[in-house]
Amino acid sequence: MEAPAPHSPAETLPGVTAEFTVTSPEQMQELGRRLAKLLRAGDLVMLNGELGAGKTTLTRGLGEGLGVRGAVTSPTFVIARVHPSLGDGPPLVHADAYRLSGGLDEMEDLDLDVSLPDSVVVVEWGEGKVEELADDRLHVVIHRAVGDTTDEVRHVTLRGLGRRWSAVDLAVLSA
Repeated sequence: MEAPAPHSPAETLPGVTAEFTVTSPEQMQELGRRLAKLLRAGDLVMLNGELGAGKTTLTRGLGEGLGVRGAVTSPTFVIARVHPSLGDGPPLVHADAYRLSGGLDEMEDLDLDVSLPDSVVVVEWGEGKVEELADDRLHVVIHRAVGDTTDEVRHVTLRGLGRRWSAVDLAVLSA
């Protein structure tokens, strides 16, 4: 696969990286299910990409893989949703920072820092707003063709930062 051109500051950060090409919403959801197997309580996952890129679809797969309660839908209008675990795994906290402009100060009202140690916290549009929550975090950038297109192809770049991700083999997600 040819790597997409960098589009965000997160893509220039050092760390463990894997890239994938996804050709359907079902494949995006499956990538989320596989990624869930690598996640644990305390993980911060930041999702970035154009509108309609598949951030919520990926998170839906994460929710399925983590075995949480409730339908995972876009939290755009409620800002954050908590999905408790149906088993003994961590809950999923799904937040959307798109409408928040105040950075971490505004995000603090959501108490994500309180939820983080016991949950998997996924923040859509979190770049530049929630990095201070954790030194160890996973940046997921989803690129899609923009404009008048029906192209379902997405290029997904995962970059794990910090000690937590240094030994994680993200390439196993392609299996």
